[in-house]
Amino acid sequence: LFFSRHYHHHHHLFVKIQLFGLISSFNMFHVRMSAFFLLLSTSANSFALKATSDTASATAAALNVPFSDVAMGPPDAILGIAQAFKACDDPRKVNVCVGAYRDSSGKPWILPSVRAAERKMMEDATENKEYLAIEGDMDFLKKALAFAYGAFSSDCVGVQTLSGTGACRVGGKFLAEFAPPGTKVFIPVPTWGNHWKIMAEAGLETSPYRYYSRASNGLDYDGMMEDIEQAPDGSIILLHACAHNPTGCDPTKDQWKAICDLMQNKKHIAFFDSAYQGFASGDAEQDAFALRYFVENGGDMPVMLAQSFAKNFGLYGERCGTFSIFCQDAEARERIMSQLRLIIRPMYSNPPKHGSSIVKTILSDDELTKQYYQECKSMADRILEMRSKLVTTLQEAGSTHDWSHVSNQIGMFAYTGMSEEMCDELTDKYAIYLTRDGRISVAGLNDGNIEYVAKAIHDVTDGKSITTAE
Repeated sequence: LFFSRHYHHHHHLFVKIQLFGLISSFNMFHVRMSAFFLLLSTSANSFALKATSDTASATAAALNVPFSDVAMGPPDAILGIAQAFKACDDPRKVNVCVGAYRDSSGKPWILPSVRAAERKMMEDATENKEYLAIEGDMDFLKKALAFAYGAFSSDCVGVQTLSGTGACRVGGKFLAEFAPPGTKVFIPVPTWGNHWKIMAEAGLETSPYRYYSRASNGLDYDGMMEDIEQAPDGSIILLHACAHNPTGCDPTKDQWKAICDLMQNKKHIAFFDSAYQGFASGDAEQDAFALRYFVENGGDMPVMLAQSFAKNFGLYGERCGTFSIFCQDAEARERIMSQLRLIIRPMYSNPPKHGSSIVKTILSDDELTKQYYQECKSMADRILEMRSKLVTTLQEAGSTHDWSHVSNQIGMFAYTGMSEEMCDELTDKYAIYLTRDGRISVAGLNDGNIEYVAKAIHDVTDGKSITTAE
């Protein structure tokens, strides 16, 4: 139309026809160009999507994805081995790593007394799923502390915790807040690996003390006493009440008495971790000796206890335990309880109910209590049998090593003396999964695998030392 205004009138019709053709051509060109650019855009988008897919990590970083700089954490030393065992497709594989009881066929075992208690709970119309108090179920606590302390339990203040791990964490936090500033917790070497992390996370400074001699495959009693003596007065000494993990090596009763005397003279704080009472020897009263001796004969020495019902009641997944302090002053017990509540409330608010209700039901019923003690003893007896059988089978396989330390140890674990290289060979060559410190779970042995395991251990240790010069 712009151009039409500059043409002569007599050319008007011709120009209109020409313009019509021009406009039509222009429109066709526009359509074709639009289609071209659409195709080009689609191709570019496809290429961009492919490029994005191929460089996802770079794109994520460029887009500033939240927490993209978080590093991969190392696997847990024990749970990582359990995962590797599960992924292994070797039909010969054996798991002697996990710290859980297995029956003679290698299966998890729920105690019949636990099943009976659950049935009794289901039939009780007063049972419910309400929250527990911050400190937990007081009826359970009375039974649990009496199980550990015996006649001395009435002079204890305690709270229900998330098994032994939670008990150590609550106890560590209490000490971090109320022990004199700079107080260290001394931890045996070796020990359950989580002790170090728990106490450090609670805010305590940690130090080691000697406990086990690799040279003799036995208790380093002299080194232990020397380190406790040299620890600053008022230090926290972490002690395994029975069935030391991982060594299975406990002090004798006379040695416990001497340890108690020394700690009392040094004004130390005794922090017992009890995960195996009854499971160690088969006799819960015998396994409580050290704790009860310290309470009765330790004078004014503070005595604390982290107690777990995972192993001895088979309640691994129920997370049932207690933390307690022996304190003969009723008014002080009230103040301690108030502070323990303040620690627990922002940590996990209150404990789970089912596991503690099982323990309470069993220990409140004479028949179930009797049945439980028999079942606990049967677990301990099977492990003692497997210890003896492992040593005998090693000898029959041709081993000339002295394996008496394995039969002399107690509890779930045997500390064999094998080196990291030997343990790696057991796993790589024989699909036998264990921790690299030479600890094996005796509960993982049974008549179906013990000969295979013994022959494999003989193969990797033959002609090599199972002790370490110190």
